[in-house]
Parts: sequence; structure tokens; C-alpha cells
Amino acid sequence: MTWRTVKQFADVAKPEDLFTGQWQNRPSVLDDYKPYLDDRWNEGCTNAWKLWEEILPLGYKGSYQRVCAYLHDKRTSPRPVTARPPSPRRVAGWILRRPDTLTESEQIQLKSVRTHCPELDALTRHVRSFATMLTERQGERLPDWLDAVRQDDLPSLHTLAAGID
Repeated sequence: MTWRTVKQFADVAKPEDLFTGQWQNRPSVLDDYKPYLDDRWNEGCTNAWKLWEEILPLGYKGSYQRVCAYLHDKRTSPRPVTARPPSPRRVAGWILRRPDTLTESEQIQLKSVRTHCPELDALTRHVRSFATMLTERQGERLPDWLDAVRQDDLPSLHTLAAGID
């Protein structure tokens, strides 16, 4: 029997291959609740006790320790590094400044924000168009600008347009 164990250790390509056998891929009482736990984890709830209390009314019959062990794996697994989104104040500053005064990094970040949020893209177009109208004294374009603003779902600009009318 000992020679099998030694041979088993000698034949594996990587350490993970040793962890196969009767206990691997075995169903767990937690399996049905893992999607719920994953969703709550992604929403930012990382408290094992709270999550255990949340799945009890859903029918979970297992222990708190099993939930804790499942979440421990999530805590210790490497997560992709993601950049913090820019603050609303910073984005507003980028929109309100002349485009040629933005650094290359700011231009890239603003482009990303505009790509991910159609409302901010429309807002940026209207604000910049309005600024051009004012600085270049193109008052004849105002009625067309007001019509364009009313076609987009931007309540704050609708208020501005109503005030201008």
C-alpha cells in the first residue's frame, strides 16, 4: 500500500493533482446558495454572519462555518485590480473645461466615462455646444440648441432651456 502512495506523489505533474479523490467535487449543502452568496458578495456584502443569516430563511440547513469557509476562499483569492471611478466633481470639471485644456489622461478618462454613460455623453455635447455659442457669439443657434436639448432625457438641461425661453 505504501508504494502506491509514494508512486502517486512521484507521478503528479503539479501539487494540485494530489487533491483528487472521493472528497473532490462532492455536492455540498451550500451549492444551491452559492449564486446568492456570490451576488451579495459582488454587491459589497462580505460579512459571513450576515450572509449566513440571510440564507437561513431561504432554506439553508448547513452550518455557519461552511459559509465562512466558502467566503474565506473569496477573500484570499486574488482579485483583479480596478481603478476607482472618477468623482462626479472631477467629471463635471472635465465637461465644463475647454477640451484643449484637458491633459491626455483626463481626455482618455472622460472618453471612457462618456462611452459608459450615454446621458453624460449627451450632456457633454450640449454643454460644449452652448459654451461655443456663447464664446463665439452665435446667438442665432440658440433655438436649434434648445430643440436639441428638449429631445434628450436630461431634466436639468430642460430646466435651463425653460428658463432661457
